[in-house]
Amino acid sequence: MQDYYRYSVSELTQHARLPLTVVPAAQDVYDRLADEMVAVIAANNAAGAISVIIIPVGPMGQYPAFVQAVNAKHLDLRRTWFVNMDEYVTDGRWIDPASDWSFHRFVQANLYDRLDPALAPPTDQRVFPDPQDPAAIDRLLAQLGKVDLVIGGIGLSGHIAFNEPQPALSVDEFAALPTRVVTLTAATRIASAIGDTHGALELVPTQAVTIGMAELLSARRIVLGCFRDWHRGVVRQAVGQKPSAAFPVTLLQRHPNAELVVPTAVAAFEAPA
Repeated sequence: MQDYYRYSVSELTQHARLPLTVVPAAQDVYDRLADEMVAVIAANNAAGAISVIIIPVGPMGQYPAFVQAVNAKHLDLRRTWFVNMDEYVTDGRWIDPASDWSFHRFVQANLYDRLDPALAPPTDQRVFPDPQDPAAIDRLLAQLGKVDLVIGGIGLSGHIAFNEPQPALSVDEFAALPTRVVTLTAATRIASAIGDTHGALELVPTQAVTIGMAELLSARRIVLGCFRDWHRGVVRQAVGQKPSAAFPVTLLQRHPNAELVVPTAVAAFEAPA
């Protein structure tokens, strides 16, 4: 058994290869992610600059806090670009936006529909990777000239967005992967089935379009949050293992400004005998 499974919470933060912040509860994780978004946008607005933020559908708990802050502070998002990490794909196209699985639907309902319309970003600045032209995101980010911030979570197999493990690749090869359509691993689909379909694995989509590792790692700052019970083991691998394409989140250890934020309950871990 790896030593990182035996660490206390304080030992885990001390030895973490990826900066790890432990907060009291899951809501504190969401608040931290929302605060990161607000801070970037406010700073860029003050400087007369655009903001470019890559956002997830998992986790989602940061969006109510973000919306509340934007509306209360009258934070102008009209110069902000929101780039979603990923979306499910069927028959080579985005999944039907009316589907319960649609990330378009989730973000529209939980973010854009709740913003003061006078503050909201224009619709053409709400971007998803396109399975019919995956490189469009890469071209857009090159044109915008930066990614200010990535917020997101970690999947059961260590994936960020839907950049699933590819153990045959070197770290550098994996870090260079572009936006593309992927087939989801069994671990990813099983985790979704347990959490979302009461174990009905056949209902979980099999493909997605995901923003590339190259685009994620180009960001000036990356902040990930974990909150589920099964994240306990994932977090320990993320901060304890050496960088490897077999557990993609470990590549963030090489990023100069990345951080993982978790509640105490997730940082804690009782190793089996």
